[in-house]
Amino acid sequence: MTQYESRDPSALHTPVLLDRCIELLAPAASRPGAVVVDATLGMGGHSEALLDAFPELTLIGLDRDTEALALAGARLARFGDRAILVHAVYDEIGDAVRGAGFARIDGVLFDLGVSSLQLDEAERGFAYAQDAPLDMRMDQHRGETAAEVLATAPEGRLRAIFERYGEEPLAARYARAIIAARAEAAILRSGQLVDILQAATPAAVRDQRHPAKRVFQALRIEVNQELAVLERAIPAALDLIGLGGRAVIMAYQSLEDRLVKRELVARSRSTAPAGLPVELPQHRPEFTLLTRGAELADEAERARNPRAIPVRLRAAERVREVQ
Repeated sequence: MTQYESRDPSALHTPVLLDRCIELLAPAASRPGAVVVDATLGMGGHSEALLDAFPELTLIGLDRDTEALALAGARLARFGDRAILVHAVYDEIGDAVRGAGFARIDGVLFDLGVSSLQLDEAERGFAYAQDAPLDMRMDQHRGETAAEVLATAPEGRLRAIFERYGEEPLAARYARAIIAARAEAAILRSGQLVDILQAATPAAVRDQRHPAKRVFQALRIEVNQELAVLERAIPAALDLIGLGGRAVIMAYQSLEDRLVKRELVARSRSTAPAGLPVELPQHRPEFTLLTRGAELADEAERARNPRAIPVRLRAAERVREVQ
């Protein structure tokens, strides 16, 4: 047993919108021989509930974080070969499904963003409130760390990262401050970075919000290439879904949600040219939306589980196969 498997995942993490996810996936997941992909396995809370609710379901769980896979593996061991866990980033969903011996799936669940495990373990460097090495990699076995990005990126690139991925209005000021600070000493810890950002922030802004919040989000997205991966993953996942299958996607910040909305809306529209008197079958929408806009957690869940506060859930069902 590893150091991770000795911990109880259910005590570390409360799945967001669990009942709603099960409800939305149920018509597809309850079919005989159904296959559902949990593309962001985490500590296995959603997957465990799906496997319990649908006794004939096979679940393929993906995660790039080996710690999460170890915890989820222990949690889901009682389901035997009904739970197939794969060390993969979610844009590798096609390879993972084919590697498990399937050509199509009945459902997919995405629970995007940083996981509770990553936020709660200070040494991972995701949380600006705790001093730790600036790592921020979801998969600690590959890729640049946040410290390496801060050490090597030119000022223009840093500014672009903070603007694009953090929507930070003080991006230029923060980039200049980081360049000046790293000339004096390497920026290796989250506490150092917070101090640099605090010093570069006008007092009026410091009174309104924490200067590090958007910068840390932007660095995390850059380190893990989250938006680039998501832009590939959503179409790949939708392409795998068979007729009547469903996709449920939860996003926690506006950049993710825009990508999700754009793809789902595009797949749920007719492609018939304007003015065509009759819509031909090949122009009909591939999917129909199951939610009106993005659904939010209710007040009770937001109070019980603060990590549900920013969630935006969207879902769709395949209504036409593409030849």
